[in-house]
Amino acid sequence: MPIIKSAMNRVKTNEKANARNTAQLSEMRSAVRKFENAKTTGADNVEELFNQAVSAVDKAHSKGLIKANKAARDKSRMAARLAK
Repeated sequence: MPIIKSAMNRVKTNEKANARNTAQLSEMRSAVRKFENAKTTGADNVEELFNQAVSAVDKAHSKGLIKANKAARDKSRMAARLAK
């Protein structure tokens, strides 16, 4: 544990940021998983789930949780999956 007050505050801040980032990343992965499952089962709302998943990937990239190439790669794979 840190002894210096500013270091203690950084620990609190880092824990909050970590929780927020983890939740955001989990939300993105869940959106992608929902799209994949819907496409596999042949659901009606595949287009809507695709748009939500792309939006979640873009949001994660804008927050700095994933890099630009990963965002582009994920979106490209989902678009190819949607087209099949």
